[in-house]
Amino acid sequence: MTDVLVDNKFVGTVKNPEEFVDRIISERRMGKLPLSINVRFKELTDQVIIEICSGRAVRPLIVVKEGKPMLTEKHLDQLRKNEITWSDLLKQGVIEYVDSTEEENVLVAFKEADLTEDHTHLEISPITIVGLTTSLVPFGNFNHGVRLNQGSKNQKQAIGFYVSNFFARLDMDVNLLHYPQNPIVNTAMHSILDYDKHPSGQNVVVAIMSYQGYNMEDAIVINKGSIDRGLARSTYYRPIISEELRYSGGLIDEVAVPDKEVKGYRSEHDYRFLEDDGIIYPEATVQEGDVIIGKSSPPRFLSSLDEYNLTTSSRRESSMALKHGERGVVDFVLMTENMEGNKLIQVRLRDQRIPEIGDKFTSRHGQKGVISIVVPEADIPFSASGIKPDIIFSPHGIPTRMTVSHLIELLGGKVGAMSGRFIDGTIFEGEKEANLRHELLGMGFRENGAETMYNGSTGEQYKVEIFIGNMYYLKLKHMVANKIHSRARGPIQLLTRQPTEGRAKEGGLRLGEMEKDTFVAHGASLLLKERFDADKTIVPVCEECGLIAIYDGRKEKSFCPVCGEDTEISNIEVSYAFKLILDEFKALTVYPKLKLEGKY
Repeated sequence: MTDVLVDNKFVGTVKNPEEFVDRIISERRMGKLPLSINVRFKELTDQVIIEICSGRAVRPLIVVKEGKPMLTEKHLDQLRKNEITWSDLLKQGVIEYVDSTEEENVLVAFKEADLTEDHTHLEISPITIVGLTTSLVPFGNFNHGVRLNQGSKNQKQAIGFYVSNFFARLDMDVNLLHYPQNPIVNTAMHSILDYDKHPSGQNVVVAIMSYQGYNMEDAIVINKGSIDRGLARSTYYRPIISEELRYSGGLIDEVAVPDKEVKGYRSEHDYRFLEDDGIIYPEATVQEGDVIIGKSSPPRFLSSLDEYNLTTSSRRESSMALKHGERGVVDFVLMTENMEGNKLIQVRLRDQRIPEIGDKFTSRHGQKGVISIVVPEADIPFSASGIKPDIIFSPHGIPTRMTVSHLIELLGGKVGAMSGRFIDGTIFEGEKEANLRHELLGMGFRENGAETMYNGSTGEQYKVEIFIGNMYYLKLKHMVANKIHSRARGPIQLLTRQPTEGRAKEGGLRLGEMEKDTFVAHGASLLLKERFDADKTIVPVCEECGLIAIYDGRKEKSFCPVCGEDTEISNIEVSYAFKLILDEFKALTVYPKLKLEGKY
């Protein structure tokens, strides 16, 4: 007898497991059982496994009987005429959903031409073996699997036209590309998804060559003329939100220009953009420190006496101001109420982002890189027909990564641009490379996509042919303006006396164990010493008991809380974090005794 498991729970046994499994599958195809049920006979352990739980990934496949698919030309005609729908095909048992369990017992054909008597199912289309964003990569079947995956991930980070009503929305940290374009080389998925309604890149001319060493290590060289004409310009939007909170005792925040008596009042210069209601006006150009929404709050801690004498207790300043390194133009101001009925103010900031050194770009094949130099248009190499590339891409990114589709897209883009049509690069079903080469040859170009190029600075002809063509490039949201960070001195944490963390808080850059090792390896001992005294402090230590002593500022002398005033006390230089951990040891009733040596 064979055990039957439903969602890994034993429910009974059957005599003939193969017949039992076949019956479940045939009844599911007839519509007598739910479509989401999946079954498999596991010979190795002699078990029938039935899966009905929710949350499983299932995928549709065309049922094959005796080497012929159940989906016929008649079905396709009915679908075209809208006589039947997808759900009708499921009810008729033409298409069924298979999960990873049942897939172990089936043999799936990739294309109809591959079908044999042994096959049980057929893929609806070869494009279904990859995901949604991966299917947007043109000629993906010529790529290494890992690069295809990375190309898919990169597209999710691209800046584009994300939604058409962006001006009426207050989204957190969004970017909008100014001149998005539809790709010349596209796939079947582009039309299915209506990609032309929300594109996220631009068609550019790319030359694969070195440029004075500026594009090594994946960096790209960009043409300043292209940037001046609007290539990859985008706007960064960010909301600043504040509300009038209500507190116990009838106290409330007040949105207004704070009075000078308010605790923590900033300078008048910081409040210069605020109107009479305490809110900034649209189209004001603001920088770090400028107040966007003026607000004052009631005092935090009220004693029982203060409640009857609120006039004496001053309010505190709690305005919304721009943090360190932020800048922009006020784009939109909204005043409304939230669900609690509190006054809510939302201000949207915009900042135009022109491509600069350090901004990240990528093709759709995982070939990402940052701008290393913006070259004046006069110095950019040009072809015999006077075409100047927008981007110069390094040839060293191709051999090890094996992204052949990057090169085929360049070739296809060139054909599409010259013939004025879109090129189909659908995975496994795209236009043939040989046909593209033949078409390019017919236009008077070399069929291999290479051209003779001339040095922009000297006018000399390069002694090699350079591969040049058109390609869809994406600007990613990782821009240097959001990440640039430096600090000399600045705010420190109260507890550890070490620099605060994070760019917005003007924090320090942490030097960890590995960074320490690099300084040691370079023999940079003084630099190492300097970097590691961020929280340097001098503490008095009792030589008798080894505990940290107390310094009395009025008497200008130290004494030990355990041994009294007669013991010898030495001042030593330690990290404040070390002093803190000693105090924490004491709290755990551990005696941290310091033995001082090398005093003389």
